[in-house]
Amino acid sequence: MQIQNLSRQTTLATNAQRAHTYRDRFLGLMFREALPEGGGLLLEPEGSIHTFFMRFPIDVLYLDRDSRVLRAVQAMPPNRIGPVLTRGCHAILELPAGVILQSGTQAGDQLRIESETNDEQ
Repeated sequence: MQIQNLSRQTTLATNAQRAHTYRDRFLGLMFREALPEGGGLLLEPEGSIHTFFMRFPIDVLYLDRDSRVLRAVQAMPPNRIGPVLTRGCHAILELPAGVILQSGTQAGDQLRIESETNDEQ
């Protein structure tokens, strides 16, 4: 799926995947070698993450049900526990480190998530 930041008119991911089962959300990016440029992982529903058993830093966006950014964490290193957002957080988008800085994404920005079937969320 593709993910755009409508507020900044930038593309965050061109080949993101959705993790919506418990197993897929739990495994996330663990044990992978890298997250390729243009890649991303949307964990839904989710309100917290960790980077245990990961080998690379990631950018993290916490999103509400309308795909608005609640919080942005740049270059979260491996073996950390991320912030826990219990109010309003519906999904977490994991991106290659540097995407937040490069795109200027920040809290309050509106994202558009387009699946392969062109469904918008």
